[in-house]
Amino acid sequence: MSAPSARPSYAAVLRVPHARGAFLAALPARLSYGTVALALMLTVTRATGSYTVAGTVMALFGATGVLLSPCRAALVDRHGPRRALLPMALLYAVLLCVLAAAGSAPGTPAAVLAATAALAGACTPPLGPTMRAVWAALLPDRGLLQRAYSLDGVAEELLFVTGPLLVGVVVGVAAPAAGVLLSAALVAAGTLAFVLSPATDALRPAGRAGKPDAPASPRRGTGRALRQPVLVAAAVGLTLSGVELLVVAFAGHRHLGDSAVAWVLAALSAGSAAGGLLNGAVTWSAPARVRLPFLAGGFGLAVAAAGFAPGPGTLVAALVCAGLFVAPALTTTYLIADEAAEPGFRVRAGAWVNTAVNAGMSAGAAATGLLVERLPLTVCFAVSGAVAVAAALVPGRVRGGGPTPDRGADGDAPARPRSRAGASEE
Repeated sequence: MSAPSARPSYAAVLRVPHARGAFLAALPARLSYGTVALALMLTVTRATGSYTVAGTVMALFGATGVLLSPCRAALVDRHGPRRALLPMALLYAVLLCVLAAAGSAPGTPAAVLAATAALAGACTPPLGPTMRAVWAALLPDRGLLQRAYSLDGVAEELLFVTGPLLVGVVVGVAAPAAGVLLSAALVAAGTLAFVLSPATDALRPAGRAGKPDAPASPRRGTGRALRQPVLVAAAVGLTLSGVELLVVAFAGHRHLGDSAVAWVLAALSAGSAAGGLLNGAVTWSAPARVRLPFLAGGFGLAVAAAGFAPGPGTLVAALVCAGLFVAPALTTTYLIADEAAEPGFRVRAGAWVNTAVNAGMSAGAAATGLLVERLPLTVCFAVSGAVAVAAALVPGRVRGGGPTPDRGADGDAPARPRSRAGASEE
């Protein structure tokens, strides 16, 4: 649906027919994932007065969201965004409204909040994987697709930075439940606008009769092809969440205050956004499977080096450098997953990577919490970085052939370079 571009750019991505409309329409819905966690946490904490209950509710909400993500993505692949994504989003929004009402009512049992949160998490619409599948369907030119994924990743990073800030504004003038209602409104309205975009027609349901290019089930080699991006994504997520907790511990040991934590983590996000833009600005000569180990290894080494920072200024600089690898690494995992996916399975392939990132982040927070209480911070940073470095050793070759090539504009040959440099969301 797009012509190859002699000099791919971000502007060229947004000029592809219907691409800009679909991308902008999906942003409000995806913003809801940046607002809902904090709003729900504050709502449950105020309703129950217990951090333990709030943590349990959030754990159930996150667990069902992460574990069932591939199943929800399979529904989108099989039935298409309009028939699967919209009902999912509306049900999810209704359950968030129920949670807001239950959290506002005095004396609501914790079991009711937990059960409703688990159901809501199970219905979370896979907007990120679906948008990336739309990009892949609209942009057969791999240079343009790389830029589209980079743009998508930077936008996602910014949404997760601005989401909590928006909740902070809302709870300053209303109850925390209003933030949950805002999340419900954003996901419902944004998803409706997204699925009505003509761009979603590019995703042909796998279950549609008479489509020989949409197989009923993936080929056996698909799982092997997804092994490298899934494992690397999980390791990056684990290291990333570990760094966030280590920054909190770093600030606590030096009595820097919570504001210092916010600035340091903002530096990490800024580095990631800059790295994502840089990653999409140049055409690579090496295939994605070859680049991915260097990106994962660079991230891990930068995190390990951050453990030697003598003060907050040095730590900020080190984490900016670490952040430069985050968005490029994750963007590259999504590119590889798309290359490995047969027609009709793109949403699922992206969802497996997305699930790996989120699962890694959940595991990383728990594992790092145990380490911080037992080991020096320098060692904790080194261990956290070592996870990403170890992921760089995951082989990129698929049995029976070499690495899956980066398809060029013709869909066959690797895209040749000209010049170049470098979820958690559903």
